[in-house]
Amino acid sequence: MEIPDRTQVGIVGAGPAGLLLSHLLARQGIASVVLEARSRAYVEQRIRAGVLEDGTRQILERVGVAERLRREGLRHGGIAIALNGALHRVDFPALTGGHTITVYGQQEVVKDLIAARLASGGTVAFEAEAVSLQEVDSPRPAIVYRAGGEVRRLACDFVAGCDGFHGICREAVPAGALTVFARDYPLAWLGILARTRPAHQELIYSPSPEGFALFSMRSPTLARNYLQVAPDDRLENWPDERIWRELQRRVGRAATVEPGPILERGITQMRSFVVEPMQYGRLFLAGDAAHIVPATGAKGLNLAVADVVVLARALGRYYRDGSADLLATYSETCLRHVWQGEHFAWWMTVLMHTVDDPFATRLRQAQLHQVTSHPTLSRYLAEHYVGMHTSGLYVEWVP
Repeated sequence: MEIPDRTQVGIVGAGPAGLLLSHLLARQGIASVVLEARSRAYVEQRIRAGVLEDGTRQILERVGVAERLRREGLRHGGIAIALNGALHRVDFPALTGGHTITVYGQQEVVKDLIAARLASGGTVAFEAEAVSLQEVDSPRPAIVYRAGGEVRRLACDFVAGCDGFHGICREAVPAGALTVFARDYPLAWLGILARTRPAHQELIYSPSPEGFALFSMRSPTLARNYLQVAPDDRLENWPDERIWRELQRRVGRAATVEPGPILERGITQMRSFVVEPMQYGRLFLAGDAAHIVPATGAKGLNLAVADVVVLARALGRYYRDGSADLLATYSETCLRHVWQGEHFAWWMTVLMHTVDDPFATRLRQAQLHQVTSHPTLSRYLAEHYVGMHTSGLYVEWVP
């Protein structure tokens, strides 16, 4: 693929944020180039989040990249919380006025977006590694990247940093220009993808005394399950037999876990992370480049989508009538939904995980009882899980 020397918006990272931003810009007649360090095969197979809020599903539908999502996505009307050997269901439609979630792997969203961008003639350059940013505080920013053994320069009007927590874009902001808010939790998740029937037709959150377990799925024959482990635990400590035994122990009588071949496994540290502001000059950070949430609340992918909807709208206004007002308030607008998502993910993490603190344990047990029996807390969980705090973004504007 021929990469031009100049474009209107240079996008670093071909994850959901970068690809969706490119697609939203193209629908407004704005040119972009997406630079991705990894191969296409790698990004299409990278297992990540799998829960789409109602608003995320709606925007993918409305911009024409949801044909496979409609066919293969699993619509869920709630989640189950396993307590005392029984499943307590949180009914999303009843508590939110009809909203649901959809289970559809992030890698599937990426496949759909790549196909859509390439089919429409968009430039998505794989194995094109961004190595530095230049003059992002000027009207002439540029991305220096390496591709095919050559170092090249992509000039642009704006740079979108969609390159994740470990990418180069956030690091390109001068020291002192960003404020970091961060928390590392004393726990991690051991996650597996296994070829077996999921433990339940909906997600099960199981906050057991032995530690938290989550039972999810990618399809009727692929289970995606997680176990709370210590941050310094290692995969070699968890042979298959121990994983399946511990999953069953933590859910108890509430569900039956069927072992199967484990296709993928990994350990992920739980952390919260936000930078403010999410912009510097003509560089705009989106998704994991600007914020990380613990996975308990299923917010990461959905917050990234909300970011790029805000950014695409702001860039559309700029190129349509020359107004930079929405660009100037990009960070302020995004941080409202980011901090609501951060709070929900923190709350779910504290609510569900076992800690070595008797006082905190009693508080957690009291709140779990309220969540499963009191409509006010059940509604709070349901409204934030389905994404009602960001749904206005999609109602107000879609190109």
